Amino acid sequence: MELMNLSCEGFLEELASKAAAPGGGGASALVGAAGVALGSMVGSLTVGKKKYAAVEADIIALNVRAEALRKRLKALVQADAEAFLPVAAAYKLPKETPEQQAHKAAVLAEALDGACAVPLDIMEACCEGIRLAADYAAKGSVLAVSDAGCAALFCKAALQAAGLNVAINTKLMTNRPHAAGLDEKAARMLAEYVPLADEVYQSVASRLRV
Repeated sequence: MELMNLSCEGFLEELASKAAAPGGGGASALVGAAGVALGSMVGSLTVGKKKYAAVEADIIALNVRAEALRKRLKALVQADAEAFLPVAAAYKLPKETPEQQAHKAAVLAEALDGACAVPLDIMEACCEGIRLAADYAAKGSVLAVSDAGCAALFCKAALQAAGLNVAINTKLMTNRPHAAGLDEKAARMLAEYVPLADEVYQSVASRLRV
């Protein structure tokens, strides 16, 4: 099933069902894509306006980056659902004999690694989305500055949610040094970009207060 071909209602029905995927990872990617789309909206409302002629080239460049990033996040919605399938299959493998147990452990380790890779990619994409939102808030049309703030918050929420999806997989890994390395990679992104998203929000909110 191609999740991004579903209607909004269809996706939400799948998300609400007992199916294991889509889940938090795919939803995170979709929320991140929505955040990036909001940034693009700010750019679209800025380009062509005389008031912003001095930054038009910058905004056009941001729009190009945002379009590519939105496509990346849309693809990650599907990728996350597909990455979970090997994990589910690994858990169903027999474990009656020592050989079966060893095989299951090896297959599960590889599957968990793959299941971590996608939410880490989602996190990286959301970090880029937050950077874009900061630039849109600083240079974009003041009439759409609230949308730039929303873009930062959407990408922040998606970043944090994807981080939880990394953590639930690393927790199950038997190779603890490898798991710790993945957790540290996620933690670095959270430490840098959650505060940046908050700064964008606070800046936008202060500009909107009378």
